[in-house]
Order: sequence, then structure tokens, then C-alpha cells
Amino acid sequence: MEPPAADLKQKIEDTLCPFGFEVYPFQVAWYNELLPSAFHLSLPGPTLAFLVLSTPAMFDRALKPFLQSCHLQPLTDPVDQCVAYHLRRVIESLPELQVEVIADYEVHPNRRPKILAQTAAHVAGAAYYYQRQDVEADPWGSQHIAGVCIHPRFGGWFAIRGVMLLPGIEVPGLLPKKPTDCVPARADRITLLEGFNFHWQDWTYRDAVTPQERYSEEQKAYFSTPPAQRLALLGLAQSSQESNESPELFNKLTKKPQNPLRGRSWLSPSISPPASPGP
Repeated sequence: MEPPAADLKQKIEDTLCPFGFEVYPFQVAWYNELLPSAFHLSLPGPTLAFLVLSTPAMFDRALKPFLQSCHLQPLTDPVDQCVAYHLRRVIESLPELQVEVIADYEVHPNRRPKILAQTAAHVAGAAYYYQRQDVEADPWGSQHIAGVCIHPRFGGWFAIRGVMLLPGIEVPGLLPKKPTDCVPARADRITLLEGFNFHWQDWTYRDAVTPQERYSEEQKAYFSTPPAQRLALLGLAQSSQESNESPELFNKLTKKPQNPLRGRSWLSPSISPPASPGP
């Protein structure tokens, strides 16, 4: 890996990895080469970029401390705001550089995605993007089949959070890293894509490979809840139907750790969100 890429990767990892994130460098050209021009990133090909993804550990290491903070209002989407907070910390740690962040959910005014996150994950070598074209003589006829990324260590138990672009930092000698093809058999790829497209609610497609770690039951409960109802689930907003039920999940997520020193370290000024968190 080129020195600028290696040094920057280490700095970004030092900021993000303790909180359950992973970071993978790539060249803008690798991404653009796989896509129509409408989806290209408008930067020189050798420009350095980093893909950021969250592992199952992010929920405990980043989101729970974020929810414990007394500076949470106004909240819209706690996970997105938590991720945005940690990515801002990266930008603040590199004051001498221009850093542009594109979150996985951002779109242009015409609703076209600003980044095709799964393609970025594939070219960065983070996770293999399995698509219909990866199944020889596929059985689906005219059905639309969406693709899905599988991580070699976490299977489908992870999330792509966005891309960090560094305009002005070019790494023409950076060597591409191929993603691990961890579902090589045709039958297994069919099972994976059918599970993702037709049975995604049962979580089984995520076990396409035996993962080192899965989402906890708390995470499953949170991510199984429709986004519009997640604040109500946490007891941080009223749901569309008034409820007197206690916010049990929020109480569990924000329960103070037994070790008071550990609690203070999580919520120290260098870690806690600022007064006005936002995307």
C-alpha cells in the first residue's frame, strides 16, 4: 500500500475501529470503471477514497454511548446520526486535508444515489457483491433480483455506512484488493440471492457464511422495527398510536455499566456527541 494511503488508513482506523467500524481504501477509478457515467464520482481516477462499514460491535461500542449522551435532541435517526458523529471526528482529526463524506443513503435531487455502496464495498475488497450475473443459467426468468454483499468474517451481519473521499490525494500505485469470494458454489449463490430477495425478514441470508459475530437480539429488535417507529421503540418519541408501554429497549440500551470508570470513559468529552448532533 502506498505510504499516503497506509498512513491515512491508520489514522482513520485509530478514530473509527474502537467503535466497531472497518475502513478499506480504494481508488475512485476502480469504482467508476464498473458503472455508467451517470453514477461516476467526479474526481480524478487515482483519487484516494475509503469505504466505511459497521460491524455488529458498533451497536454496543458506538450507538449505546451515543444514546446515553444527554445531548441527543433533536433526533431523527439515531444510527445515522451516530455514524455521522463518528465520521465528523475523522474529519476533525485530519484538519490539513479536504475530506468529503457520502453517506450510503444520500441521493441527488433526481433521487439517484450519490454512491452505490455495494459496488464501492466490492471494489474496496471489503465484501463480495453477489449479483444475478454471478449465477450461471439463473432460474429467475423475468423476476427482478437484487444483489447483496457478503463479508468474509461477518457474512451479512454488517452495514455499509458510506464513503470518504480525499480530493487532492492521489494514489496511482495503490494496488486493488479483490474481495473474498466466500460463496463460490452456484447453488449457494442461488440460496443467498433468493433468501435476500424473498425472505430477508428471517435474517437467514446473513448466514451465507458462518459469521464470527451476529447482531444481538437488541439489534435485531431495533433493525426489524420500521424506521419511522424506531424513536417510539426507544421511548424518545410518540408513535402514531399512543402507547403507555415503558420503553424497555431504550432502558436496556442505555443502562449504565456496572464499572463507573468505564461509564465515564465512554461518555468523556472526547467521545460524547456534541450539543447539536446531525447528519
